[in-house]
Amino acid sequence: MRLILRRHRGPITGLLFTLPALAYMLALMTYPLIYNFTMSLRDLDVMTFKGNRSVFVGLENYRWLFSEPAFVQALLQTFQFTIWCLVFQFSLGLLMAVFFNARFRLAGPSRGMIMVSWMMPMSVTGLIFRYMLRTEGGAVNALLQMLGVIRAPIGWLIDGRYALWGVIIANCWVGIPFNMLLLTTGMSNIPREVFESSAIDGANIFQRFFRITVPLLRPAIMSVLMLGFIYTFKVFDLIFMMTNGGPLNYTEVLATYSYRASFVQFNFSRGAAGAVVLFVCLMAVGVFYLRLIAKDEVM
Repeated sequence: MRLILRRHRGPITGLLFTLPALAYMLALMTYPLIYNFTMSLRDLDVMTFKGNRSVFVGLENYRWLFSEPAFVQALLQTFQFTIWCLVFQFSLGLLMAVFFNARFRLAGPSRGMIMVSWMMPMSVTGLIFRYMLRTEGGAVNALLQMLGVIRAPIGWLIDGRYALWGVIIANCWVGIPFNMLLLTTGMSNIPREVFESSAIDGANIFQRFFRITVPLLRPAIMSVLMLGFIYTFKVFDLIFMMTNGGPLNYTEVLATYSYRASFVQFNFSRGAAGAVVLFVCLMAVGVFYLRLIAKDEVM
């Protein structure tokens, strides 16, 4: 018996150390997900919330959602918002990572100052940009008029043509430093001897970037894009503070739509169904990312 315990002491000890984290995951993550899914399969509103008076309706809430123009608009705008943010965040973050990866005296302090925008709470960032993008008296319109780019103020947050772009600008201001930090860390792990050898062989700066830096930086790039998609796709507080989904649902995304359905219209089952759709989209991206990692490990 003692021999068996000694043989399995390592796995048992490891399991005991993981039990608190497992209990935390089950209590605060797994259970809410399962409960939210069961809510989406019932007709649950403010009248049937107490006393277990809700009835099982199956996939009726999902059928209703995808026939609702406001939900379809929110779903499409979520992807549009996420894709444009990823394009700008990654492109500018990569350029800044290349710049700050160079060795100059103020590289460290400058990089630290830029990270302040990422460390600020999203609600504070939303309030800042809400006032900066005001039609009258906003800093952005004042600067553009002073430079002669525009003649009349633009309604960044009240005009449907520009509202989503105003939110994209604010989110990129937060996301660019995050992309820069991860990509700079990835670049610092690339041996400088590789670049020196390629320079001796006659490779110019563009050849070194596209044929050495980018391929060796691929794991970091995949992580940046994956995390950026997750953080951007589920954004709520920034849009809630800046536009609250308006004007006329032009900045409505899945997170704000689910919140509004649950806590403004008090239709909890449809709000839960919207949250499940958001979760399924993120899970699909996560599975795709894991398959890419597995393929790279095999190669």
